[in-house]
Amino acid sequence: MDVTEVLLPGVGLRYEFTNHRGERVGVVARRTGDFELVVYGSEDPDEGRPLIELNNEEADAVAEILGAPRIAERFADLTKEVPGLASGQVEVRAGSAFDGRPLGDTRARTRTGASIVAVVRGDEVIASPTPQELLLGGDVLVVIGTHEGIGGVEQIIRG
Repeated sequence: MDVTEVLLPGVGLRYEFTNHRGERVGVVARRTGDFELVVYGSEDPDEGRPLIELNNEEADAVAEILGAPRIAERFADLTKEVPGLASGQVEVRAGSAFDGRPLGDTRARTRTGASIVAVVRGDEVIASPTPQELLLGGDVLVVIGTHEGIGGVEQIIRG
């Protein structure tokens, strides 16, 4: 799918694409941090009809909801395309050394070369977690790296 990026001077950026039904859809990312979802009518292709406005927090929530089911699928696809790259899952057990501690305390990427790209907590997916993200017992870490790197992350987390 082709997404076009258009600079809107003084406003922000507009991302446009045509959906499977032939409708032009736009997302306006305002300099204020707010977002607007618009649809363009066939009568005037330059006039967008606003559908919804979202603040930054709401936009993050929608992105997480829409992206959550696809994260593991996309990483699986990526590992097929790049020889030597694999994805894995590592569970943080309740009461383990990292239960209740920040992700950064693991130093996983530095120690293994593998990256923790998401934390799955129940039905919630925390994509691109920061080093400050607290790990909790029951969390599942989505890890990308070599098989050895993923095994190394598992050894670190399981102690």
